[in-house]
Amino acid sequence: MKIFYQVILNGSKLSFPVRRFLLCLIDILIILSSFLFTHHILSLPSEPYTSLFLAGVIISCPMLYFTGQYRSLTKYLGSSTIYSQAMRNLFIVFLISLASRIFNFNNPTSSYWIIYWLSLTVSMAVVRIGLRDMLLNLNRKPSNIIPRIAIYGAGSAGAQLAASLRLAQNYYLYAFLDDNEKLTSRYLYGAPIISPNSLKKHIKSIDKIFLAIPSISSHRKKEILDYLNKFNLEVLIIPSLDDIASGKARIEQLRPVAVADLLTRQVVKPDLTLLNSDIYKSVIFVTGAGGSIGSELCRQILQLNPKRLILFDHSELNLYNINQELRSNNPGNCDIRTILGSTQDTTLIEKIFNENKVSVVLHAAAYKHVPLVESNPLSGIKNNVISTRILCGLSRKCGVSHFVLISTDKAVRPTNVMGATKRLAEIVVQANAEELLTLGNKFNSNITCFSIVRFGNVLASSGSVIPLLQKQIASGGPLTITDPEIIRYFMTIPEAALLVLQAAVMAKGGEVFLLEMGEPVKIKDLAEQLVNLSGLSMKTSENPQGDIEIIYTGLRPGEKLYEELLIDASSEPTNHPLIYRAMEKAMPASEVWPQLDSLEKDLNTQNKADAIQKLERLVPEFLYTKPN
Repeated sequence: MKIFYQVILNGSKLSFPVRRFLLCLIDILIILSSFLFTHHILSLPSEPYTSLFLAGVIISCPMLYFTGQYRSLTKYLGSSTIYSQAMRNLFIVFLISLASRIFNFNNPTSSYWIIYWLSLTVSMAVVRIGLRDMLLNLNRKPSNIIPRIAIYGAGSAGAQLAASLRLAQNYYLYAFLDDNEKLTSRYLYGAPIISPNSLKKHIKSIDKIFLAIPSISSHRKKEILDYLNKFNLEVLIIPSLDDIASGKARIEQLRPVAVADLLTRQVVKPDLTLLNSDIYKSVIFVTGAGGSIGSELCRQILQLNPKRLILFDHSELNLYNINQELRSNNPGNCDIRTILGSTQDTTLIEKIFNENKVSVVLHAAAYKHVPLVESNPLSGIKNNVISTRILCGLSRKCGVSHFVLISTDKAVRPTNVMGATKRLAEIVVQANAEELLTLGNKFNSNITCFSIVRFGNVLASSGSVIPLLQKQIASGGPLTITDPEIIRYFMTIPEAALLVLQAAVMAKGGEVFLLEMGEPVKIKDLAEQLVNLSGLSMKTSENPQGDIEIIYTGLRPGEKLYEELLIDASSEPTNHPLIYRAMEKAMPASEVWPQLDSLEKDLNTQNKADAIQKLERLVPEFLYTKPN
C-alpha cells in the first residue's frame, strides 16, 4: 500500500498535461479490460473481436477528452461526476455499437453492450474514487496529532459538516452523537453514530464536540449545552440555517458557544404590519447611531425602507463604520445621512429637524458605563439628562411625531449615578408627555408622542459584563465577578432594537415599554458554563489544577445584586405577545422644569455637591454614595 501512496504522491506533483495523459492511459486500459471482462462473462473468444477492440479505443479516447472526462478535479470528485461519466460511457457504447454495425465488426448482442457499459462505468468510477481517496489521504496527519472530534447531529447538516472537515483534514472524526435511537450503532462517513448518553465512555477519545443541528430550538439547544457542560469539552456550533441559506456563512464556519445559546428565553420577532406603518417612507433620526444599540436600530430601520435615515453620533470612528456598513447593504433607495455632533447642540439639532422634517426620533445616545459615570457625575447628568430635555423640546417645536427614549433597568430604584440620570431622563420624557396631553402643544399643532423603552442587559453591547468574561477566558483568566449571587436579565442586541421600533409604533404617549425577559441568570453560573464549554475547567478548592478561577471583587459603588424593570406600576399586554406597557407615576411637569433649570446652572458652574443634591431630589429613590 505504501508503494501505491508513493506513486500517487509523485504523480500529484506532475504538471497537469502529464497527469491528464496518465489518466488517459488508465482509461485505455479500463476500456480494453472491460472488453475482455465482457468476453469472459459471455464466454466469447477474444481473437475475432480485435477490430472491435481497436474501434473502441479509437472512438472512446477523443470522446472522453472532448466531453470533459479530464476537466474534473479528481481530489474533489463527487457523485455528479460519476453520473456524468455513466451518461458519457452510454453515448460512447452507442457509438461503438453503431460502428460495429456499419463496419460489420462481429455485431455483438444487446446483452454484450449492456455488460460492457456496466463494466466500463463501474471500473472508471472505482478507479477514480480510489485515486480521490488516496489524494485526500496524502497529507492527512496522524489521528494522534490532530484534534479528535464528535459531531452532535447525524442529520444532513452533520453529514455536510463531516464532508467539509474531511476535505480540510484538520480534524479526525471520531464519532457522531445523535438522540435518534434508530441511528445509533450505524455508521456515517466511516464514523460510528453513538447515543449522547454513552458519551462518558468515549470522553478520553474526544477533544471537541461540534453541534450541527441548525434548526434546533433555543430551549433544546440549552438542554444539550447543559448536558455537554459536564464533560469539560470545547463545544463549537455551526451557523444558523438563515445564515447558511443566505450565504452569510458556510457550514464549516464554526463558532464558540455564545451567551445567547445558554439562554432559554423566547426570541422576540417583529410584527412587520405594525412596523411598516410608521417607519416606511418616514424620516428617522437616531442618536448614538454608532453605538451597539443605535447601530442595530439603523440596520433594522434600513430594512423597512424609510425615506431618510439620519445617523447622529459624537464618535467619528463609530459613525464612519456604521455609515460604510449601511451604504453597502442598502436594500432600497433610502437616503442615508451622517451627522457628527453633540446631542446638547441645540442649534445644530433644530436645523436638522427643520431641514429634514424628521418624523421619528430614537434617542439611544447615553453614557452607560456605571463606574465611569459614578466618578464623573456631572458629565453623566449633562449627557444623559440635559440632552434628553433638549431633544424633547425640539421634537415638540419641530413637529416630530414620535420620540422614543432608550432606557435601562438600572433606572428603576437606582443605586448609582448612571441609573439616576437615566431615571431623570425618563422623568423628562414623562413630563413632556403629561404636558402635551393636558395643555396641548404651544409650538406646533402636531403633538409629539413620547414614550420610553426599558430593558435589561444587552448581550455584546459596550460595557456589558459578557464581553469582559469572554475576553478574560481567552486570556486564561482569572474571571472577575463582583458577587457570587449577582443576577441579571439578558436580551440580544437585535431584540433590543426591535423593542424600540415596536414601541415607537405602538405608543400613545407617556408609556414605558418592557420586554418579556424570561428568567434572570446568575452571572457566576453563566461564567462557569462558558469556561467548561470552552474546553477548560474551573480552578476551585476541590480542583486546584483547574485552568481558570473566579475572583469575587465585591459590589461596586451603586451596583445591585438584581435589577427590576418596573417602579410602581403593573404592566399590561400589547399587540405584540412579548412586549408589555406600563403607565408609571410621574412627577408633574410644573415641578420638574424649575428644578431642571436650577440643576443646569450647577452643571454650568461645575457645582458637584449641589448638582448631586438636586439629582437626589428629582429622583427620590436614589441615594448617592461617594466613590472611594
